[in-house]
Amino acid sequence: MRVLQIGPYPPPYGGVQVNILAIRKRLLEKGIPCYVINITRHRHSKDQDVYHPRNAFEVIKLLLRLEFDIAHLHIGGNLTPRLLGLCLFCTLLPKCKTVLTFHSGGYPSSKQGKRAHHLTLRGFIFRRLDRIIAVNREIYDMFKKFGVDERKIRLICPFALPQHNNKPLPQEISDFLNSHSPVLLTVGLLEPEYNLHLQIDSLGLLLNRHPQAGLIIIGSGSLENELQGYINSKPYSRNILLCGDVEHEVTIQTMSKSDLFLRTTSYDGDAISIREALHLGIPVIATDNRMRPEGVKLLPSTRLNPHDLFEEVLYVLQTSILSRGIKSDTPNANNIEEVLNLYENIST
Repeated sequence: MRVLQIGPYPPPYGGVQVNILAIRKRLLEKGIPCYVINITRHRHSKDQDVYHPRNAFEVIKLLLRLEFDIAHLHIGGNLTPRLLGLCLFCTLLPKCKTVLTFHSGGYPSSKQGKRAHHLTLRGFIFRRLDRIIAVNREIYDMFKKFGVDERKIRLICPFALPQHNNKPLPQEISDFLNSHSPVLLTVGLLEPEYNLHLQIDSLGLLLNRHPQAGLIIIGSGSLENELQGYINSKPYSRNILLCGDVEHEVTIQTMSKSDLFLRTTSYDGDAISIREALHLGIPVIATDNRMRPEGVKLLPSTRLNPHDLFEEVLYVLQTSILSRGIKSDTPNANNIEEVLNLYENIST
């Protein structure tokens, strides 16, 4: 069995990227060849058998040149015509089984998702796939509306239990953790929908109660320069650390040493980082998207302002119910093995 994964490859270490990395790592540990076609603009990885085509033509050339038995596509965010065309092309490859993991948790409630129907081009393409992995129940039900045979759909959360390691943290992060308390952490893209200005402003209010509080922001995106300028304009800029992209192991270790995890997104799916924080026993405040796991302190989207976020942060920090050390009972420890079992079932 030879597997080709198609999707975003780290860095940055977003949820979809980490899922692809975890699957690839497990395949290689079992001696199963695994290639990756990275279809994002981020082309920094030099890992063996990871390809970075510059356009659709180069993607097609790789699909025709590489030898594989299973093509596993990973889609997050919007379902564009380009991605639909890629799915269709993969189903036309001879002697190849096709798998799709649809990571976009918010898609079923979007305008396009609500129009799911079997008499659509999307439905026609999805029904040609050999297996579809849905990361939550809403996505599972959506594919049924597209007319996909329920026997082809698997409900597998992309979350993999984070593993601790003894690798020392980067000095900048280590020093920040040692000199600030409590420490708030956010992980994601530096984009408008993550409402990071809101978190920065809320920290200013928190410092009136906790003068040594700090906020660590991990991730990259189009707002990086603007956010750095916004941070520098604050009198409490030393209480904020904008890290950029870091390795997933560093993110997990930083998370384990933080006091609170924030996810203040305007649009979001089933964020893997939230499940990782809960597993580590770190309390989480996240905007309510009607698909958060149990144990998250929900912030209604109507209350996305610095004062209300500050009140929620203060409450969680003072409440023993959501204190550190209470780990989430997450039933997803073997999700990567479930994916590998799916590969074996369709390849025999």
